[in-house]
Formats: sequence, structure tokens, C-alpha cells
Amino acid sequence: MSKKVSLLARRWSIFRIHRRGYISLIIIGMLFFLSLFAEELANDKPILIRFQGEWFFPVLFSYPETTFGGDFLTETDYRDPFVQALIQQGGWMVWPPIRYHTNTIHYNLPSPPPTPPDRTHLLGTDDQGRDVLARVIYGFRISIIFGILLTFMSSLVGIAVGALQGYLGGMTDLIGQRFIEIWTGLPALFILISVSGMIVPSFWWLLFLLLTFSWTGLVGVVRAEFLKGRQQDYVKAAQALGVSPLFILIRHVLPNAMTAIMTYLPFVLAGSIVMLASLDFLGLGLPESSPSLGELLSQGKNNIHAPWLGITAFLVLAVTLSLLIFIGEAVRDAFDPRKHG
Repeated sequence: MSKKVSLLARRWSIFRIHRRGYISLIIIGMLFFLSLFAEELANDKPILIRFQGEWFFPVLFSYPETTFGGDFLTETDYRDPFVQALIQQGGWMVWPPIRYHTNTIHYNLPSPPPTPPDRTHLLGTDDQGRDVLARVIYGFRISIIFGILLTFMSSLVGIAVGALQGYLGGMTDLIGQRFIEIWTGLPALFILISVSGMIVPSFWWLLFLLLTFSWTGLVGVVRAEFLKGRQQDYVKAAQALGVSPLFILIRHVLPNAMTAIMTYLPFVLAGSIVMLASLDFLGLGLPESSPSLGELLSQGKNNIHAPWLGITAFLVLAVTLSLLIFIGEAVRDAFDPRKHG
């Protein structure tokens, strides 16, 4: 245990020495942490209301207008000046820094949308009058969560398939390699276009569809590590002692293969984000109303006279992917055996 802790400590030390990767991890970690509180940062509902001695949390719960002295039993429209006057007469409310949700349309714009950045909309509005900054915050969160889930799930499948191929070898490896060659040769984009015409794309449907084609990325690396690892003396000794193959795979071979796997994960995550943005750009990804960086890129293409749309989406994607690549470089150095000599 102490050797493992010492090895992890050395790897972490090497990772921190790689200043660009370490700072990138801090930056993207802070941005993702802030995006988890997107509802408190950008919303068309107050975060907190104190009305007639009672506390209300509109971001978390829905309240009818009659709660604040209105006339309707439907959910309160907190942007209505009449409702705001009612609440201010009996208390006060705290608004988020950005008073717009992803699909909140600002009808009283000084000019037809899209409008350029101003004091009200720091990054301007899109072609439907929605706040770009709010959609960027929510879109960034969706992109990172989608990328993490797709990376995790595709890694599990890829590691399992590559481990079985590499450890068992023989016909299992031969058939597996031929299947992967055929599978990777399929026109994934055309299949996604066909499927999107038959079903309504959603977050989980899209995750499943992309998983069916993205799991092959790690198979080759894992297979090579397990082909090498199964020839080691400690593996042959465990086989001679009658240890189960599953235990040998998990306990003896997989830890040594994790070095190669870990160095690939940040790049797989970056690729997953690009895949989502590409499909959204083509209109094959998340539903149209969903906040998406790819959809914002598409708006930039369709509205050349509003350059802030395309520039914003490009910069967010470029910075996010650059940070992930820098992290990947630092992880690669940290797991490089030559760095521990």
C-alpha cells in the first residue's frame, strides 16, 4: 500500500510540475464547478424571496401567482412588473447575476435579434432573442457532463473488449479484431442521420448512439497492453496456481495497463465534446431548444451579420478543448515510466 501511495505521490508531483496542465486542471475544474450552479447564475426566477415573513425558493420550487397576492393559479411569472411590485410591497427578492434562463426571450430589445453585446446582455442575444451568456453557461455544463459520461461508458466497454482480446488471444482476438475493423468502417454519420429521422433525439438517446461507435477508441491500446502483460512471469505463476482469469485480469494485468489508459482519457473526453458539438451543429444532436455550443456555432454560420455568435461559440470550444489537451499532456508525463527513474 505504501508503494502505491508513493507512486501516486510521485505522479501527482510530476503532474504539478507540468504547470500548464496543472493550471488548466484548476481552470476547467473551477468553470465546471460554477456551471453546476447555472440555475443560480442565470435564471428568469429569483434565487430567494422573502414575502410576508416567509421564505420562498423559486429556483427550486414552483409557486402559483396567488402565493404573492396575484390572481392566477398558474406558475408565477417573476419578470412581470405587476408581480414584482406585489412582492416588493410585502418583502424583497434576490435575483441571479444574469436574469435570463436558456429559453427566456427578451421581447423589448432595442433592435431585432440577434442584438450585439450590451450592458443587459454581455454576450448579446441570438436570433430568437435569448441571452447568449446564459446559453453558454448551460451549454458548457451539458457538454462537460455529456463528455464525461460518454468517456466513462465508452472506456468501460473498450477496456473490457480490449482486455478479453489481449488476454485470451487466439480466435477470440482474431474474431474481435475483424469485427472491430468492420464496425469502425461503418458510416457512423449516415447511420446517425437515419436514426435521428426515426426518433426524437434526447440527451440519453444521443449518449447511447454515440457510445455504439466511440467504444473502439481504447480497444487497441488495452489489447496491446494485455497481450504484453499476459506473458509476464507473475501472470503465468498465477495461472499455474489456479487463480481465476477474471481475478488475474483485474488484479494483476489491468493495473499495469492503466498507465496507457489514463494518458488517453483527457483526449477521449475532448473528442466526446467535439462529437456532441458537431452533431448539434448539423442539427442531429440535442433538441433544438437545448443550450448547445454546436447550435450556437450553427447560429453564427446562419447569421454572418452577428459575428459575436460564432466568435463566442468558437472561443468557448477552443478554450475548453485546449485546457483538456494541456491536462492530457500533463497526465501523459505523470504516467511516463521514464519520469520516475
